[in-house]
Amino acid sequence: MCQPHLGASLRKGWFSLVGTIVGGVAIVVLSAVFPQDRNGFLLGLALWASGCAFAATLLRNFAGHGAALAGFTAVIVASGQLGATGGLNGQAFMLAVTRVSEIAIGIVCAGVVLAGTDLGGARRRLATSFAALSAEITSRFADTLARAGSQFVTTQEMRRGLAKRVITLDPVIDEALGESSQLRYYSSVLQRSVNGLFAALAGWRTISLRLAQMPYAEARQEADAILQTMSPQLRSGPPEGEPQRWLADVIGLQRACKSAVRKLIALPVGMPSLRLLADQSAGAFAGLSQVLDGLALLNDDTAQPVARRPNVRVRVPDWLPSLVNAARTFVTIGAVQLLWIVTAWPNGAGAMIFAAIVVIIFSRRADQAYTAALGYMIGTIIAAILAATIAFAVLPRLETFTALSIAIGIVLVPAGALTAQPWQTAAFTAVAGLFVPLLAPANHMDYDTQQFYNSASAIVVGVGAAVLSFRLLPPLSPKFRARRLLALSLRDLRHLATRPTSRLPGDWEERMYGRLSALPDEADALQRSQLLATLCIGGTIIRLRHIARGLNLGATLDGALQALAHGQSAIAIARLARPEQVLASRTDLGPEALRARGLILAVSGALTQHSAYFDGRAPG
Repeated sequence: MCQPHLGASLRKGWFSLVGTIVGGVAIVVLSAVFPQDRNGFLLGLALWASGCAFAATLLRNFAGHGAALAGFTAVIVASGQLGATGGLNGQAFMLAVTRVSEIAIGIVCAGVVLAGTDLGGARRRLATSFAALSAEITSRFADTLARAGSQFVTTQEMRRGLAKRVITLDPVIDEALGESSQLRYYSSVLQRSVNGLFAALAGWRTISLRLAQMPYAEARQEADAILQTMSPQLRSGPPEGEPQRWLADVIGLQRACKSAVRKLIALPVGMPSLRLLADQSAGAFAGLSQVLDGLALLNDDTAQPVARRPNVRVRVPDWLPSLVNAARTFVTIGAVQLLWIVTAWPNGAGAMIFAAIVVIIFSRRADQAYTAALGYMIGTIIAAILAATIAFAVLPRLETFTALSIAIGIVLVPAGALTAQPWQTAAFTAVAGLFVPLLAPANHMDYDTQQFYNSASAIVVGVGAAVLSFRLLPPLSPKFRARRLLALSLRDLRHLATRPTSRLPGDWEERMYGRLSALPDEADALQRSQLLATLCIGGTIIRLRHIARGLNLGATLDGALQALAHGQSAIAIARLARPEQVLASRTDLGPEALRARGLILAVSGALTQHSAYFDGRAPG
């Protein structure tokens, strides 16, 4: 029987409370710094709001929501101590305490209601997603080996689709973390599970490409050698019924993956291509083992306690979207402030509040920001019409609290229900959120039409200014963001090729996992494949440098990598043949020489497949 899960709602409420308090403290500090300086105070307020918009875009999920609240809470508190033209009244501290308390009470009340009605389920959904992805990757990978890479194009499309599904796990992970303090403590295990899925896809990609580039008879022989190291558990049939088995037998599957890794590393081979296949397969199963760590945690499997890992280092895939959102927020709030001061509009502070709220919140929607903000604008107008109707046509005829509640509920109940459906969610959210502030119910109602329409126009103007800002300074398009992530990854790869480093492959992989996760849903399949190829080549170069250093091949290898750094894939491939020939001619170098030859084959294969991208000639 399902029980209410308090975690997700309380976690969001916690971040909201923290953001509200931070915003209140910020405005008190700002008032102390600019006690008699209107211009300095308003400039500082716009800068603070833009900084919060920057953080809200940079941080994810609940933490981003808290950063957004810190921004517009400061604007809400500031509006209470500003006169008709933005002059300070010296009541910053008491206003901060009052407004923050009001907002905090509202957040707590909403959190309690949500916690009491939230049945949870994110933990189970995440476990099911991990199991489904792991089962499908393993099954398709085994099928690639069984077919000796003969259907490369088909498997390539499968990998690209699976990569897109892995990217969409992030919101579900955050929900699951909110449902359980235990999961929050082990959050790094879940993040490494996602990284393990990417590692499995990367290993599968390299193997599939290598098999496709080999003569079929040779590919058949080497693929069979890899298949023989896999237990029957990992070579099961179609993936459709597999997720339940992965959920039910986490420990057994993890043992099978670890056993496969040991067998593949120790596999006696005499050919560099087979060594490459064995190492990449070992990497794929090691990644799947990390996913099973996450499944064991989500299943609360006590048979084998999950070890807490060090936190994954936070890396920013691209700073530009956050900077654009910060600039838009600064310009929008600054423009509304200027309009307020020039016109001495008594309700200018209200316009500034709603301009800040809308521009900060909807900036996080990326390319959907303008559409969502426009829908919110439509909902604002509808809310104003409904509030005017209830205020001037209905409430004057009512006398009891019950009648007042029914009149308000007639609007709020359907509006709240409609926010749960996918059509025009922003518009119905505006109706549900703005109806009561516009109506402004009180013990002694004042039916002042001029005051009502002044307040309503301030809200409409503020929201309209935010909508206009998204049109004049639009978010980065998905196509541009995808191209930029690929360009940044190629730049980093070229730096890696020209600058010998002591960094571990894991550092590079974490950076690229972040880029893969940041790819927009609209990115095409080829772009996902190119980013996966960049991930593979970078890690391979780091491993190859470490091995070449011990084999005294650094100078020969550097020449090939210099060509790669200059966008000359054909020359790089030709130059990589030189160290490969040197290693092939020497039988006294041991297994590391064979491994280095396999890594050279991996780099050459990836450069051949995506030469246009690595040469900087990819269409954009």
